[in-house]
Amino acid sequence: MAINTLGGALNGVDALPIQVEIDLLARLPRVTIVGLAAGAVKESAERIRSAIISSGLDFPRKRVIVNLAPADVRKEGTAFDLTIALGILAADDQLPEGVLDRVLAVGELGLSGDLRAVRGALSLAVLARDLGRDLILPTVSARQAALIPNVRVHAADHLADVVAFLRGELELPATPAPEAAAAKHLVDLAEVRGQPLARRALEIAAAGGHHLLLIGPPGCGKSMLARRLPTILPELDFDEALECTRAHAAANTLGDDPSLMRERPFRAPHHSVSPAGLIGGRDLKPGEIALAHHGVLFLDEANEFQRATLDHLREPLQEGSVRVSRADGRAEFPAAITLVMAANPCPCGRRGSPSPCVCGDVDVLRYRRRLSGPILDRIDLHVPLQPVPAQMLFGEEHRGEPSSSVRARVVRARQRRAERGQGPLNARLEPADVDRFVRAVPEASALLRDAVVAHHLSGRATHRLLKVARTCADLAGSEHVLPEHIAEALAFRPLEGM
Repeated sequence: MAINTLGGALNGVDALPIQVEIDLLARLPRVTIVGLAAGAVKESAERIRSAIISSGLDFPRKRVIVNLAPADVRKEGTAFDLTIALGILAADDQLPEGVLDRVLAVGELGLSGDLRAVRGALSLAVLARDLGRDLILPTVSARQAALIPNVRVHAADHLADVVAFLRGELELPATPAPEAAAAKHLVDLAEVRGQPLARRALEIAAAGGHHLLLIGPPGCGKSMLARRLPTILPELDFDEALECTRAHAAANTLGDDPSLMRERPFRAPHHSVSPAGLIGGRDLKPGEIALAHHGVLFLDEANEFQRATLDHLREPLQEGSVRVSRADGRAEFPAAITLVMAANPCPCGRRGSPSPCVCGDVDVLRYRRRLSGPILDRIDLHVPLQPVPAQMLFGEEHRGEPSSSVRARVVRARQRRAERGQGPLNARLEPADVDRFVRAVPEASALLRDAVVAHHLSGRATHRLLKVARTCADLAGSEHVLPEHIAEALAFRPLEGM
């Protein structure tokens, strides 16, 4: 009679339950694995055989049939090794009957039976909690999985230890969750000298979740400003930290650190990144935009990115998530990001600066058109920069306001949003909610109407202006949007030709 046990497979950042069926037939000894298994899963047969024998257990001298269901979901990786090994032992009556019904055991096996790390431990812990099962993981993965509340996580170093635990011969105590580490930023906004308009734009972007475009010649501080945006964002709460950590655990970027992420992600892919690297590839691992969830995605030298690559950002910027469809399946990743793009004004980078520009008008127009209109239409804050005067580069009196002070204002602005019953950040308000939450006084509405007529603004652009003005009002502690808030929002309108 076939034995059923349960394993888990990653699909994006979520873990799916996989039914593992084991049947032993009185035929020539061989292990056959079916159910749309990838190469690494099929190769597990020899690893499992060696691991069971090396652990002092008997490998059945029968035909072993392993079925992974549902059969239309592709199974990747080596995390099924432990699940299949325990299923084979249960089918051969080497484990007590029904003992596998209360656990979810996942791990890669070495030839000697030792257990190795698996990808996506947090997602597997969520799956075990939802199924009401205890989770058995390799020790190196168990500490991270213990971060999920209301699930018992048992750590093991060897297959023999897991078998002894299931037989009641050994106790594997529940793994305690690692202590949360405080966020430690290595940079500070105080290091930025000058650039008051850009600093103000960073503050508005942090308070309202607005996307930002910095335009200026090389060396004026675009990258420096962008890298300090996470330092003025509020600290991640537990749910946000868990979402970020799950995405990075699924992409296997955390290394040996088992703790929750406390610093907001900052991702800065090179301009040669492919569309798959940006939104997620064939293996359905998170791309750069998902890894920047609840943080900052910085695209330096934005004009050098392939236009088709940047256009893949349209829907994620609008919806806060990214859906990936590949031959191996489909996955959806959370992608609530703040996008910061930095660009030179022309190919040589000196147009509009004191240094002479050597670019022709046609070259400049072609260069700027590498950023498509739909992408620019999703950018709320367009900020021109000029080189900082030499005299401001020296002396403590020219140091800017520290990140801690700016972050305090950002936190207060976000609290005001919550106090008026508004859920999403200002930048992510739906059109139906703009009238409800963006309450402008008559003078501000009149100024906005004049701007709409003078600049031929579309409905989307008008709503974008209102949302920026709402953030300016929140930073000022104002319940209503005033004319000065509309005027400040207008100051960040796109530059001519962009």
